[in-house]
Amino acid sequence: MKMAVQEKENQTEVERDEQPAAKNGEALNEASPNELRLPIWSVISFEKPETGGLTYAQAEEKMRELEKHDVSGLCIVTDEVAARISDKN
Repeated sequence: MKMAVQEKENQTEVERDEQPAAKNGEALNEASPNELRLPIWSVISFEKPETGGLTYAQAEEKMRELEKHDVSGLCIVTDEVAARISDKN
């Protein structure tokens, strides 16, 4: 098991980026950088989920836009987490 982990750590960034991205509904390996490219990210504030269904880069941009409008408590989470927050409110 330890060897498998070490081999994975030894992969170059290029090799990891060449791994196929998951299709809608398919799970990715937790360590996969491709997960950041999937539209599974939401931006939430202290008050509510602000937007969802974004790539991580899009979520970062949306967060900067909301910060300019003085929206407080911004954070990027997965859509799944944002849905749980919405259910509690």
